[in-house]
Amino acid sequence: MAKQTDTKRDPRYREIGAWLREQCAELPVGTLLPSEMELTVRFKVSRMTVRHAVQILVQESLVDRRRGAGSFVAAPPLHRRESTLRSFTQDMTMRGLVPSSKILLSEVGTDPIAAGRLELPPNAWVVRIDRIRMASGVPLAIERAVLPGAFADVLSSDLAGGSLHVALVAMGRRMGRATGYVSARLATAEEAELLDLKPPVPLLVESRLITDIGGRPVEATETAYVASRWVIDTGSYIPPVVPVDN
Repeated sequence: MAKQTDTKRDPRYREIGAWLREQCAELPVGTLLPSEMELTVRFKVSRMTVRHAVQILVQESLVDRRRGAGSFVAAPPLHRRESTLRSFTQDMTMRGLVPSSKILLSEVGTDPIAAGRLELPPNAWVVRIDRIRMASGVPLAIERAVLPGAFADVLSSDLAGGSLHVALVAMGRRMGRATGYVSARLATAEEAELLDLKPPVPLLVESRLITDIGGRPVEATETAYVASRWVIDTGSYIPPVVPVDN
């Protein structure tokens, strides 16, 4: 009979997880936690058992695993109400955090799929802006936005330290409504590296179309949020039950 791993025959990972939860409750956010090797020695278990325990805490948003750096006490995830349309800069500022971005790409060109999302002809020029969005230096998301080519001048704005929406308002467009949906997937190796996290990294991906007050598309965006750092609050109206006559 094949020898079982200690993860299956012995719930030691729960003991490790309980100890790590205490550390996360007592230590400041961002504190470096013991390495897998240190935990292996402390609890006298295999590295696989330690890794299993740590991964559970990552899934519970208590621990951040950063590529090449180790495991850290995670900050509580940020909550966002689904019915509120605010720019990332506005949202982070209201929370008392410092918003910033790292520009990955900013260009004007053609993209038939993006043009279609903006209700433009396939050969229309579009503006593409890819950024890592950060709150007080912590990467929260990778944002890929496309705008109609008429907004090419927005590329001269401060897209690293400023707000894209503020720049668009200055160009004469007032945001009116956002529609979209949220899906989930694992980050690619490149995305995990950009977000400074150790894979596997679950992402919440919001695809959104913003129109101005006249109903004209202004921005189509795909934003991949680190699932452990971002929560979208939802709410629904439950209609009263209508009796059915027999």
